[in-house]
Amino acid sequence: MPIRPAGPNDAATIARYIDASDRSNLYHDYRWGAVVEASFGHPYHALLSENRGGNVNGILPLVHMKSFTFGNFLVSMPFFNYGGVCAEDESTRDLLVAEAVGMAKALKANHIEFRQDHPLDNGFPSRSHKVSMRLALPASVDELWKSFPSKLRSQVKVPQKAGMTFRIGREEEVDGFHAVFSENMRRLGTPVYPKKFFGNILERFPESSWIGTVCLGGAPVASGFLVGFKDRIEIPWASSLRKHNRLSPNMLLYWSCLKFACEKGYAVFDFGRSTPDESTYKFKEQWGARPTPMPWSYWVGNGGKLPDLSPRNRKYHLAIEIWKRLPLGVTRILGPRIVRNIP
Repeated sequence: MPIRPAGPNDAATIARYIDASDRSNLYHDYRWGAVVEASFGHPYHALLSENRGGNVNGILPLVHMKSFTFGNFLVSMPFFNYGGVCAEDESTRDLLVAEAVGMAKALKANHIEFRQDHPLDNGFPSRSHKVSMRLALPASVDELWKSFPSKLRSQVKVPQKAGMTFRIGREEEVDGFHAVFSENMRRLGTPVYPKKFFGNILERFPESSWIGTVCLGGAPVASGFLVGFKDRIEIPWASSLRKHNRLSPNMLLYWSCLKFACEKGYAVFDFGRSTPDESTYKFKEQWGARPTPMPWSYWVGNGGKLPDLSPRNRKYHLAIEIWKRLPLGVTRILGPRIVRNIP
């Protein structure tokens, strides 16, 4: 079974393969390579496995990231919740991983992070400190609404009574989404992604990406980005303006996005990753979402320690606190230059 680099001409073949595979996730799609390269400039490498008949039986997408601050490494896939190896059997999995390790050594990379949504099961060290919060959707919106406790339904009605409205769109919603998102990221002490990142996703996934926005008096107060794949729709980024918290715009946002997903015929709503028992976990849990482990696996060169580039790492604490105090305009300019190197 030869392993070879995939190219643009393989995009359609890969799409057919991942559509048929029960081991694939959204980020195995070759188009994400173009999104990453156009948005952040990092080289994208997709390793493709083919059987003796010339049919694809495995894929491993990788992005090479290198900076003075955060080091030299490969990630499958950075900036997203999932990625990792998609293979039909263990031997194909092992061949893809071995090729990735060879690539890492050639690039003098310190580690590879495989963002698996199922265990790699090859002996590599792993972390399961994050979970994906998922809700099985019923066949109708009416069933969905009735499944929520009365307290939650009352919370959804608060922003509606205050005059807040919801709309779903695409490119025309990017500015509003990014304005809310960037303000929230500054409050959390996290550099913000560039606006073009979200525009690039919408451009390359016209059939399965949307932005949902809650407005008050025509101005965005909460917004979320939606991406669908097969029977699952994910909301990887969502934010609301803190000054409107008493009116709970985030409750209307999530209810409206869930309603949209149900109307579109999706079977599962993925609320994104969370740390068990933290506030975002509990928020998602109240909608009925249940945790699914995210067993990220690692290859580490030269017997090194598992990498930790998360905001929870104490070495970044001071930088996070300083970032929270910078003017919003400054963070919008500097954020994209920094966050491009944070997977």
